[in-house]
Amino acid sequence: MRRLLLCLLFLPLLCLAQPEPRIGLVLSGGAARGLAHIGVLKALEEQGIKVDAIAGTSMGAVIGGLFAAGYQVDELEKLAIHLDWQKALSDDPPRQDVPFRRKQDDRDFLVKQRLSFRDDGSLGLPLGVIQGQNLALLLESLLVHTSDTRDFDQLAIPFRAVATDIATGEKVVFRRGHLPQAIRASMSIPAVFAPVEVNGRLLVDGGMVDNIPVDVAREMGVDRVIVVDIGTPLRPRKDLGTVVDVLNQSVTLMTRSNSEVQLATLDPTDVLIQPPLAGFGATDFGRARDMIEAGYRATRILEGRLAELRPLAANRDQALDSARLPSERTPVIRSILIENDSKIGDAVIRRYIRQPLGQPLDLDRLQSDMSTLYGLDYFEQVHYRVVKRKDGNALVINARGKRAGTDYLRLGLNLSDDMRGDSAFNLGASYRKNGINELGAEWLTRLQLGDHQELYSEFYQPLDAGSRYFVAPYLFGESQNVEAILDNDPVAEYRLERYGYGLNLGRQIANNGEIRFGVGQAWGEADVRVGERDLPSFSFSEGYYELTYSFDTLDNVDYPHEGEDIGLTLRQYDPDLGSDERYRQWQLSLDKAMGSGPDTFVLGGRYGRTLDDAEVVTSSFLLGGARQLSGFREDSISGQNISLGRMVYYRRMTRRSFLPLDFPVYLGGSLERGRAWNNDNSFDSGYINAASLFISFDTPLGPLDFSFGLNDESERALYLNLGRVF
Repeated sequence: MRRLLLCLLFLPLLCLAQPEPRIGLVLSGGAARGLAHIGVLKALEEQGIKVDAIAGTSMGAVIGGLFAAGYQVDELEKLAIHLDWQKALSDDPPRQDVPFRRKQDDRDFLVKQRLSFRDDGSLGLPLGVIQGQNLALLLESLLVHTSDTRDFDQLAIPFRAVATDIATGEKVVFRRGHLPQAIRASMSIPAVFAPVEVNGRLLVDGGMVDNIPVDVAREMGVDRVIVVDIGTPLRPRKDLGTVVDVLNQSVTLMTRSNSEVQLATLDPTDVLIQPPLAGFGATDFGRARDMIEAGYRATRILEGRLAELRPLAANRDQALDSARLPSERTPVIRSILIENDSKIGDAVIRRYIRQPLGQPLDLDRLQSDMSTLYGLDYFEQVHYRVVKRKDGNALVINARGKRAGTDYLRLGLNLSDDMRGDSAFNLGASYRKNGINELGAEWLTRLQLGDHQELYSEFYQPLDAGSRYFVAPYLFGESQNVEAILDNDPVAEYRLERYGYGLNLGRQIANNGEIRFGVGQAWGEADVRVGERDLPSFSFSEGYYELTYSFDTLDNVDYPHEGEDIGLTLRQYDPDLGSDERYRQWQLSLDKAMGSGPDTFVLGGRYGRTLDDAEVVTSSFLLGGARQLSGFREDSISGQNISLGRMVYYRRMTRRSFLPLDFPVYLGGSLERGRAWNNDNSFDSGYINAASLFISFDTPLGPLDFSFGLNDESERALYLNLGRVF
């Protein structure tokens, strides 16, 4: 009876007690402007607002997904401010991680951009300017602890990401799947990022259909929503002056239209936060700190309204606390599995993964390994994930072959003029056929027309899965002008033609170098082109042993800021191999880059020696050209022995872009000192001092360089080069 009376007494109170409302957080898309979401989260945490569900689109999916997976606000803030956004939003791996074989592709004056061809010979075009390789790796590394979470309701905070099926226009809401992949799909801006293929569907940015996914959050069972709108406003008529402006406005119209539909569904009890971002653009990643502050201030202003959503009793979110433990982000790897549909074998891919079994996942090493794999040029993307199995965690490497093809054509051009009516030009092209077999054999053919004509073809066959050892037979033919000089005066200009073949055996040294030993034979003719016609033309035969060493740690082959480039060649001509003469030659080249901020110094030069008596025309090294004794026409100085020392300085004049489409401008100059001399006559140029001034543009096609050079021999020259600068 007493219990019944107590129940009747407290029944009115129980009826009056209401459960605390479930709060949903809606984070909209807006590219870089989405970094303001971090400031909103910071203010919400300070005010004690507990979020029960998150729905996000594009950058909102990035920030919301990381927060739902356990990242604290201060971690997100540090990430946004210190992340190298230009690297994250490009496909190029750090050059130190690129295999040395691919670094060699930069040695010619060929332009950056290349045409790719499929196996049937058709031209292959990508589905986006950016494939998203580095972005995908970044998301995988940040969310590796969620790799085996397929149900997004099982995250520390239930989460949804919105994408668009580009084939049907349908909205796709990710409730399950691989979290990094879902986020990557949600932010795939059409034509900028390649679509993400999920279950046979091509998915792009969710902002096209639902940029502020209020409806998605309500479907998660929340009672009230906090909506953060960071969308780009429409630009007035006076600001629409270019085709780019019109294109951006078209995208904004599409996103604002569906955004207004969602905002119209808000109830009076919901909270709308619109940070003041009128002064920020969609690419202003460098202003992360300011946008975070804007989001924080906009949320603090609404403190009174948000107080209604603060829980009555302070309680800990055990799931969120557990997800934030550092140990949760470093799984121990028990096995490594390969998923591969490319031209090269699984063993090649496995060889590049250095993760030790039975040890915690080494993310830094894995990131480097994935960059090296991607740098092989066989893959559209290379991803990884961690899967929980009965025998422990498995690291799964997913390598997707390039749909656009793996055979590449590259072009190049350089021009020079000595301001005295004498000019030189070279037009070059290279074609590389990749993946001839599962070990990654390649066939490279290079053609150059102009003053220096060349045809070179090499078959490169790795002998093991890691391409540590290789064999490389080659054929070549070349034709160029070489001056014959006597008593410091040119007496004739020969047209030297040489053709031959050879075989190299070599070993790669990590990603930084290689050493080759080879033998070769060549034949040729030297005909007088200009000068005394009574000078003899002649034929010659060459046979030689050759040892070459190459080492390259430059961070950028065109405008290095740090690193070294070393090349050493030792060659002995031997009658036993068919050579007319027995003599020895060696050549050393070195460049050392040292940078600080926008300024860079490059110190280096070349030194070549012919150690025995030999025919001058066939045994000469060449100098001349921009920063190769500036003021002289390219390759206009010849000698059996040469020396060149130089110091090059340049400064970046434009701010660094946070997009892969960067157009830096450099101003610089050089001081040079060099000499050329022969062994069997009195030619000795003496030491020549030279200097140059240049302006250089790093264009999407490649470096475009304008130089003016002069020297103390009263020579002047202008140079135009599209391709390598040094």
